[in-house]
Amino acid sequence: MGFRQTSVWHNVDWITIVLYLAILIVGWGCVYSAGYNFDNASIFDLDQRFGKQLIWIGICIITAMALLLIDSDFYQYFSYFIYATIILILIATIFLAEDVKGSRSWLTLGPLTVQPAEFAKFATALALATFMNSYNFKLFSLKNSLATGAIILLPMVLILLQKETGSALVFSAFLLVLYREGMSGMILYSGLLAVTIFILSIKFGGIMISDTTSFGEVSIVVLTLLSGIVMLWMYQPTKGKIRVLLLKIISFFTVVTFVLALTPLKISYAFPGYICIFICAIILLYYALLDKIHDFALIGLLMAGSIAFMFSVNYLFYNVLQPHQRIRIEVLLGLKEDLNGAGYNVNQSKIAIGSGGITGKGFLNGTQTKLKYVPEQDTDFIFCTVGEEKGFIGVSIVLGLYLVLLLRLIALAERQRYSFGRIYGYSVVSILFFHITVNVGMVIGLLPVIGIPLPLLSYGGSSLWAFTILLFIFLSIDAQTKPSY
Repeated sequence: MGFRQTSVWHNVDWITIVLYLAILIVGWGCVYSAGYNFDNASIFDLDQRFGKQLIWIGICIITAMALLLIDSDFYQYFSYFIYATIILILIATIFLAEDVKGSRSWLTLGPLTVQPAEFAKFATALALATFMNSYNFKLFSLKNSLATGAIILLPMVLILLQKETGSALVFSAFLLVLYREGMSGMILYSGLLAVTIFILSIKFGGIMISDTTSFGEVSIVVLTLLSGIVMLWMYQPTKGKIRVLLLKIISFFTVVTFVLALTPLKISYAFPGYICIFICAIILLYYALLDKIHDFALIGLLMAGSIAFMFSVNYLFYNVLQPHQRIRIEVLLGLKEDLNGAGYNVNQSKIAIGSGGITGKGFLNGTQTKLKYVPEQDTDFIFCTVGEEKGFIGVSIVLGLYLVLLLRLIALAERQRYSFGRIYGYSVVSILFFHITVNVGMVIGLLPVIGIPLPLLSYGGSSLWAFTILLFIFLSIDAQTKPSY
């Protein structure tokens, strides 16, 4: 532990550093363009946001060099201490932070304001990598699974208590890390299924195909049954007899549903489907205990849990989500049109990106951004500045830089000799991937607006500093892992 004895400059991955610097430069130009006006034309005006961003870039470069000089054993040895410190700061933030736009997530430290949630990401990644690197670690043991889940969920819950839903959702990206380390793909699929059920319930729950049955209910029942059969086929291809048994049960209840549809009885057409799913789940759990097959239990619980989740969607939507979050989802799903309210940001952003065409309007020539039509255009919606001024070509270059960076980090993670470096590396990739995907998705109207920055591009000292720390800790670990010639 301590400072590096070998030459860090010889082993460090310069390709990643060049990509990092390229994105920083593009981001600085975008922040300048978004905040440009004729009265403050100097790019070095430190009273403006682009000037402050330049200061943060300088601080980040100094921080990056310092992190590279620290031995990687330091990060592993002090990972729990760093994690515990951040957890305490997150707890304090709930009580000490001022209310800013409905959330209490920013701490004022003299002239600076910082968002501890941003730093919780690399702290959680370090703690997770250290724990999963422990001797004889097995992800599938109940003790390890619970402890791993607790490491991820604790900061997530504390950030939710600060009413920062977007930052809290970033921690779901760690599921990709667990999948790389052996977690069943059914866990990831269950998350995708939950999102699909949520959308079907909200969008189609009010469309009735009879007096007692909604299109949403029937769609979810069919989706759940198909998911169970497909997963059984994928994860237990040799258990043909059980698949045939379940198909017979499903076929029987399908016939029952059609018969009910022909009768005048006031019974939900989805009701036979609920019974069918319950019976299938019981059979799968029975064979899981009989043959000690873990996958049977997961598939059975997933099928039963899907229906239970369906019945809880309305409660979650109307009693857990905040009003502004509900409106954003309704606008995204086309249930409401609110171009001057919740849908204003996304509508103006799409106009800005679309108006850029193939080559864009040129640097500092974006009308939507210059006339301030797009709110948060230098933070969460900075991507629309790229689209308007640089067009499709500029957007492709920026996304290309991100893609190459992610692929390079995956390559570095795979060459790690120890699981600590590999797990931390995949944590970096997963967090960056989540931020890029969700930010770009919400700016172009494919995902709801949850307010997270575009890594290294958006204005903001906390996010820029936190992403730099997250990335360069991994480069420091990799530099020591890479053989020195």
